[in-house]
Amino acid sequence: MNIPITETRNPKLQTRNGLRGFTLIELLLVLVILGILAAIVVPKFSGRTEQAKETAAKTQIAGFSTALDAFEVDTGGYPKGNEGLLDLVQSPREAQGWKGPYMKDVPMDPWGRPYVFVSPGRNNPSSYDLYSLGADGREGTEDDVTNWSKAK
Repeated sequence: MNIPITETRNPKLQTRNGLRGFTLIELLLVLVILGILAAIVVPKFSGRTEQAKETAAKTQIAGFSTALDAFEVDTGGYPKGNEGLLDLVQSPREAQGWKGPYMKDVPMDPWGRPYVFVSPGRNNPSSYDLYSLGADGREGTEDDVTNWSKAK
């Protein structure tokens, strides 16, 4: 005698295509874990923007310094006055021996403000002071980026 063998399946584990999906609880748990990770990681990278801007300002000041030194070699002195950085791009009337332009243009600092140029400098009396006012835009604060060493 032949008795047909029937397969017994658990109907709770079966879905339409035979595949089991994620439950709402599982999806919510994953979202909570991702939220916690984001709360831990994002603050660590948020300070990187200001650090990158400070590094960019230092690099631009170094570029200015190279151009200003070339200007000084050619003309015998550094540009004078607050608008001295423009002398790197266009020939000043009183400068003899100008072989510029020494820079393509005069960039703004990473915070969108002009660099401050003072010649002769207060901190560098034999040359010039060149600095950015930093993120707060106020002179003499901790976030200023300068071409001289600040006492701490």
